[in-house]
This record gives sequence, C-alpha cells and structure tokens, in this order.
Amino acid sequence: MAKVDLTVRILRFNPEVDKKPYWQEYQVSADETAQVLDVLHQIKWYQDGTLTLRRSCAHGVCGSDAMVINGSNRLACKTLVRDVAPKLTVEPIRGLPVIKDLVVDMEPFFASYRAVEPWFMNDERPPVRERLQSQEERARFDDTTKCILCAACTTSCPSFWANGRYIGPAAIVQAHRFIFDSRDQGQAERLQVLNDRFGVWACRTAFNCVEACPREINITKAIGEVKKALLFGEVDF
Repeated sequence: MAKVDLTVRILRFNPEVDKKPYWQEYQVSADETAQVLDVLHQIKWYQDGTLTLRRSCAHGVCGSDAMVINGSNRLACKTLVRDVAPKLTVEPIRGLPVIKDLVVDMEPFFASYRAVEPWFMNDERPPVRERLQSQEERARFDDTTKCILCAACTTSCPSFWANGRYIGPAAIVQAHRFIFDSRDQGQAERLQVLNDRFGVWACRTAFNCVEACPREINITKAIGEVKKALLFGEVDF
C-alpha cells in the first residue's frame, strides 16, 4: 500500500486563549487509502494532543465528523487521503459557533431539527400488528429517511450563513420524511412550522446542500415537494 506525504493545515481556535482563529501546519505520512479521520488521529495522538475534533463510529453512519475538507463539507471518515493529497486543509463546518478547533456547537442545528417535530404522529388506535403501507407509499419518502444529521447540508447553505434563523435543509429533510408518510397525521403542524420567512421559503436553491450530503439525498427535490405541498394545500402519497 503506497504511502503519501501530506501537508496538513488545520484552522485552530480555542476561545479561552485565542483572540481569533489561526492556521497550524503539520507534516504527516499516511497510506493513500487511509481516511482523513486517520490523519487527524495521527496528529492528535502523536504530534499535538491539544487538537480537538468530534467523531464516533468512523463509518459514515453517525455524522459526527463533518468538517470542511479542502473547501468542501465532507465527513472525515468517508474522505480518503488519495482524494485530497498532497495538501489537506481542514476547518470546522461554517455557520455554527466554534467550541474549540474542529468542534462546533450543534445546539442551534438541533433546535431547528426539534422544531419540525421529527417523530411519528398518529392518534388512531394502533392495529394488532403494525400500520401497513404499500411499497409505493414507502418509496415516496425513502430518500429522506437516509439523513444522519451531520449538518453538512445546512452548514454549506448560503441562506444559513446569511441568517442563522433559517431552519435549514436538514430540518426540512426531516420534516419531509414524516409529511409524506401515509401513516402520519402531523402534516399540518409541520407545514405550519415550515411556512415561514425563515422556513422553507428561505431556500434559494443554491444546490450546495445536495453536493455536501454524504448520503446523496436529493435535498432540493425534497424542499421543492414541501413548497408544492404548501402552495397547493395537499400532500400526495
């Protein structure tokens, strides 16, 4: 397995001691098929223990290691060294307060997520076994079930950068998943939340979110379907 020499520049910031962010450079040798996350681990474990980052599963499922890699929002665990060598730049995702280095405060993001009530709503008496739906009904919202809440889409969005009150594409995706579920009865409540100047109408269809999504969700399509439901007052299953 071929080794690659990397020059790694990381945007560092510790609000307790730093007046502003600064770039710090490291030299790393890594396998070309290693993850960027492996490179960051190598720096933290063997060169600079003060570097702070967030990660968990390292398999592209938890979404916790989203960051700006060579200018684009990506998951560090899904980005390989061979795709970024020989120069690697790493920054925290944009638009959220930096706690330290590559770790941002996710609370504003999750506040928007909670605002769309992302849980199943149905007050009818449950059937003996399960609430059935056809394969076609399930396929209607299948794409938006893939979201892992990494915030890569929301923090790549110019509308979110311009105004943090924008609910953001990730929250709209989560709302879409339930709005178009034929078993759910909370469509009206969620559509009311999204029918706001800082809701779905703040989307300017920049397509940054689609490019940033590590799960390849067609986010702008989902946003368009929510807008259509609001304009025509009905949800098609």
